Amino acid sequence: MMKAVVYLAYILSYGIWFLLSLLPLRILYVLADMLYLIVAYIVRYRHRVIWENLTSSFPEKSQSEIKSIEKAFYHWFCDYLVETIKLMTMSRSQLQKRMRFTGMEQFNEVLNNGQSCAVYLGHYCNWEWITSLPYWIPDHVQCCELYHPLENPYFDKLFKFVRERQKAVCIPMHESLRKILEYKKNHKVLAVGYIADQVPMWNNIHHWVDFLHHDTPVLTGAERIAKHMEQVVFYGDVKRVKRGYYECEMKLVSQCSSKLEDYQITDIYFRLLEETIRRQPELWLWSHNRWKRTREVFNRDWEVVDGKVLRKRTEGQSS
Repeated sequence: MMKAVVYLAYILSYGIWFLLSLLPLRILYVLADMLYLIVAYIVRYRHRVIWENLTSSFPEKSQSEIKSIEKAFYHWFCDYLVETIKLMTMSRSQLQKRMRFTGMEQFNEVLNNGQSCAVYLGHYCNWEWITSLPYWIPDHVQCCELYHPLENPYFDKLFKFVRERQKAVCIPMHESLRKILEYKKNHKVLAVGYIADQVPMWNNIHHWVDFLHHDTPVLTGAERIAKHMEQVVFYGDVKRVKRGYYECEMKLVSQCSSKLEDYQITDIYFRLLEETIRRQPELWLWSHNRWKRTREVFNRDWEVVDGKVLRKRTEGQSS
């Protein structure tokens, strides 16, 4: 019975999403403006997390400046939601007009030489529209993006359908290395998108960086894959040109990633991401509780044994 209810919810969600996506963006932005009033002033969506993130990341800014950034964040977040809805039926010409990529000469030269590329990105601007990258690269290249599957298989299927419309393949995080190895064995050239700015699980913390005035635990799996696969590493520096228009500049980070020291790529990525965020701070996903895991708690409860992060044994536990 419950499975039937969930499936019905999926069908209804698909239908509503599809119908809304047929509306022109100018109409969807009117809906976004209405949604903003609800999200920012009535629901106050994750206000405490957003406020704590902003005040601790920008201690030099006044309270009025922080309020202005928070207000602009809510505006952008509502725009992001309707833009993602629109993605279901956007044409190639619409996406190429609204999501432009620059610095592609060097990027495509690498791909045409038979080397795969890693593209580091953040939850910044409209990262869903980055899935239109296949329109800007050679036809023989397979675009991939790593993602965390949703628990509900029906809604996971829905989001995958929307994200893969531009022929970029979604690879579950837990299958990433195996899938990428399969492509390499088949001599397939890849352009792989890594959104690596989320907070890692406790047992996956191997490195910390100074990021936006925080001692920050970071994901390092993307770097391990990029180095193991000898991918040429780029950073996608995204900016919002105006409402509904974005630009992503491909910036070379390393031509020989496998020769760099451990965590060097990750350090560069977070430095570049901070520069991007400081340029237009309202466009990052401040509602994510990014700094909920601290070094103090990590040192108290966890230890690294033979490269693995393990919970420390408490008194009374048997050896």
